[in-house]
Amino acid sequence: MKVEVLVAAMNQSDFQLLQKMNIQTDAIVGNQCDIDEVKKIEWGKHQVKWLSFNERGVGLNRNNALMRATGDICLFADDDMVYVDGYADIVKKAFEKIPNADIIIFNLKEQIPTRYVISKIQRVSWLNFLRYGTARIAVRVSAIKKYGIYFNQCFGGGTEHSHGEDNLFLTDCLKKGLKIYAYPAYIARLTEERESTWDTGMWDKYLRDQGVLYNQISHRLWRLLCFQDAVRRCKTYGMSWMQAYKLMTKRQ
Repeated sequence: MKVEVLVAAMNQSDFQLLQKMNIQTDAIVGNQCDIDEVKKIEWGKHQVKWLSFNERGVGLNRNNALMRATGDICLFADDDMVYVDGYADIVKKAFEKIPNADIIIFNLKEQIPTRYVISKIQRVSWLNFLRYGTARIAVRVSAIKKYGIYFNQCFGGGTEHSHGEDNLFLTDCLKKGLKIYAYPAYIARLTEERESTWDTGMWDKYLRDQGVLYNQISHRLWRLLCFQDAVRRCKTYGMSWMQAYKLMTKRQ
């Protein structure tokens, strides 16, 4: 079972990112920058493809790597992560323990915890999939490519709708009937060196994009999804639930 890491990065000038991230397997790095260049290098005993493209959009970046993936299991990564030693064995063990899994979601270590922490093996369904981001995901590549599942290139950093590509990816996986599990093991830590756009007072833009995202997830239930989000997270947004709901359901 070959594990491969697919990294979405930006403006990397050399290969030091591989050491910084503690890459211990084959990898493909999508480096969005100002040049177009493809390189193949040896990193220890492993092979790394380094894709530098003068383009923007995290979905496009992940797709460039995914379409070239040769691993049996692929991990999606960002350039602000550091993998734990032996992460490949952790991932292999999880897939061996849950042999029918097409996708397994893991924990990430944070200095200030903000993400949902997985405490036991559990099935991921329509009721709980929205809590997980791409950097926690490991996929069985044959299952993804069987159904032609890729990232939506209209959502995520560098696009018109600046988040949600991870939610739409898992939406497509659930629609195709793929089996998704959450697994209580840590595979990496976040360096937290990147400031979140959403901590800088841009909630209006975030909420408008959130409404578009929910509409994309379900044309039938999108207003209900907006409502539950507004009620649960209005304090985070710094406004009443009604204000948040109106922004999410405002016509684009």
